[in-house]
Amino acid sequence: MTALVTAFPWRPVVTTRRSIYRGAVVDLGIESVTLPDGNDIELEVVRHPGGAAVCAFDARGAVCLLRQYRHAAGGWLWELPAGKLESGESALRTAQRELAEEAGLEAGDWQALAQVFTTPGFCDEVIHLFLARDLRTVPVRHEAHECIEVHWRPFDAALAMADRGEIRDAKTLLGLFCAARRSP
Repeated sequence: MTALVTAFPWRPVVTTRRSIYRGAVVDLGIESVTLPDGNDIELEVVRHPGGAAVCAFDARGAVCLLRQYRHAAGGWLWELPAGKLESGESALRTAQRELAEEAGLEAGDWQALAQVFTTPGFCDEVIHLFLARDLRTVPVRHEAHECIEVHWRPFDAALAMADRGEIRDAKTLLGLFCAARRSP
């Protein structure tokens, strides 16, 4: 598997951070920052451990899509299997765990597709996108807070869903786009 490397030539100088809220998923704070142009400002920043998402293809070339209820989005979304990185867990391990838990699948072939910022204007969350093939089924282990349906779509049909606006989740759109470049 090819590792993706992200390098930034300049990192902001954070002089102080005042935490406003720290929960199980996010840490919201006010950060005093010196920008590259030398200006000092205060920013509301959400710190997030990041996540991983999986574009999983079966032997026929169908892609696994989840129909998942998302309260914050106001209803049901089509998504790739995905989840939050746990402390000390690699992005690949997160992708493997989430594929098993949410879709009931393990993969023998893994490829890194991309690393993407979800909302860089106020959050440092990075989603690691993977392509998975050579699948076998394992027991699904949805968590209590998850309302998930597992579906399989021919890849062209999934791309058509995206074109029609039926898929609105950013990580899923990007995962499908990146997978299309790899000719699944």
